[in-house]
Amino acid sequence: MKEKLRKEIKQKRRNISKEENRKKSKEIKEKLFGLKEYKDAKIVLFYVSYDGEVFTHELIKEALDDKKVVVPISNKKDCSLSLSILEFWDDLIEGPYRILEPKKDCIKEISIDEIDLIVVPGVAFDENGNRLGHGKGYYDRLLEKTKAKTVGLAFEFQIVKNIPTDRNDVPVDLIITKDRIVKCSDRF
Repeated sequence: MKEKLRKEIKQKRRNISKEENRKKSKEIKEKLFGLKEYKDAKIVLFYVSYDGEVFTHELIKEALDDKKVVVPISNKKDCSLSLSILEFWDDLIEGPYRILEPKKDCIKEISIDEIDLIVVPGVAFDENGNRLGHGKGYYDRLLEKTKAKTVGLAFEFQIVKNIPTDRNDVPVDLIITKDRIVKCSDRF
């Protein structure tokens, strides 16, 4: 069930044009930047988008002006993420999975405990905040260690009726699409 849904949504994501992705992503960015929780956050962890995800590159570049920006680094051995402060967009280079990550000499590790807000990727979400990732559990392992508020960014077609969950799955507190903001917990 999860694999079928994952494949279906990823295909839909790839089918939207780059222009449409950028346009919708810009509207999602405006909603995110308008949130009180975002404005109040001093340190924000962003996923670096790839493969048709809601485009976060411009969002990160803009956030670098007034936030301490943090990005994840994938550890393929144990499917975990470590976190690094990002000072300049140009400090990123393609890492595992073709996702941009800080160059080795630019890594400035930071603890998950210091993060105020986490912008979380997802292949699909339901209105209860359950998320379907890429299936390796990277973000679930990270999110179970934090009390930071979490926001999923999605295109409207990525919101589905129900995401099957396991006990290791960690839901997000809020989901932002171009058309709406879905409050999934009382933390927002």
